[in-house]
Amino acid sequence: MNRDDSALLPCSANAGSVGRNQALLETLGWGPFFAQQISVEALSDSPAVRVVAVHRSGLHIVGAGIDEILPPRADATVGDWLLLDRALPRASRVLSRKSLIKRRAPGTNREVQLIAANIDTAFVVTSCNQDFNLARLERYVALAFEAEITPVIVLTKADLATDLQSWIDAARDVSDRVPVLALDARGDEPPEVLSPWCKPGRTVAFLGSSGVGKSTLTNALAGTDAIATRAIREDDARGRHTTTHRELHLIPGGCLVLDTPGMRELQLTDAASGIADTFEDIQMLSAQCRFGDCQHESEPGCAVRDAIEHGRLDPTRLLRWRKLLAEDTFNSASLAERRTKDREFGKMVRRVMTEAKSRRRS
Repeated sequence: MNRDDSALLPCSANAGSVGRNQALLETLGWGPFFAQQISVEALSDSPAVRVVAVHRSGLHIVGAGIDEILPPRADATVGDWLLLDRALPRASRVLSRKSLIKRRAPGTNREVQLIAANIDTAFVVTSCNQDFNLARLERYVALAFEAEITPVIVLTKADLATDLQSWIDAARDVSDRVPVLALDARGDEPPEVLSPWCKPGRTVAFLGSSGVGKSTLTNALAGTDAIATRAIREDDARGRHTTTHRELHLIPGGCLVLDTPGMRELQLTDAASGIADTFEDIQMLSAQCRFGDCQHESEPGCAVRDAIEHGRLDPTRLLRWRKLLAEDTFNSASLAERRTKDREFGKMVRRVMTEAKSRRRS
């Protein structure tokens, strides 16, 4: 399944000049971070391409004069840059990433699922209605901080809110380091309000549950209705899935936008620093406790409990922090255990093969 995206690009993908090819790559997000990983000469043999969509059938890649589907592979995701190996596409090298969003995959197999790579800004989207959930926002923000991506909270359906400021104030409680924006996704505001983060050559992602307006915001930035959207259910304000796969959309004259399906399950793993950044207030209070190993329960001189007693810290925020820490610790340990078992199994296989070869020789 090939798709021609050349009409979206400012430079023809068939242009022969190095300058035009370079301009095309820069439009797709290419920059010094990636260029320093390969020589100009090597690029002529292994051209740089970006994964713009992930389908069950494979990876959709786009580059200078290239618009193809590669076989699926678990170690690459949407947003990745590859060095295309024409002779053996499966062996195309994945360049080091600026950022990587990942989660523990749903189910019991304890694997890590790659969500997106090389994202500059994550717009964490929620609505001013029953969808609003502080714990979920904290998860997404921690995910972004861990991936070294700039998070921005976007409140949609602002035009329907009777007390908009209360929604904004609640969202600001997530982190002092995260801007909070409120807008009508179907109105004229999105391109102007989001413009500081949507510069040419930048890649942004809309993250959030189904029905909060991620595809609507993508359409608003693109100035089109090409991306399917669906109304939320009226009984519980929950959304229906419309986006079925992760895909980058090139906004004419602007950035690349990643629209993602709503994730019903977002299990954090290896995200300790992201959680610490999100709950920086609790981290700072913890540093003031009398004991370095304070559990913030009944220990004397606990700065965290003191902040709760004097109304400076919401006790439910402390509970959410503990829950995320416990989840991350469990998932990280489970994954580390799986990696150890996989390594041990690999060693056993190699030993058996070596012994079998020795027996055949003797």
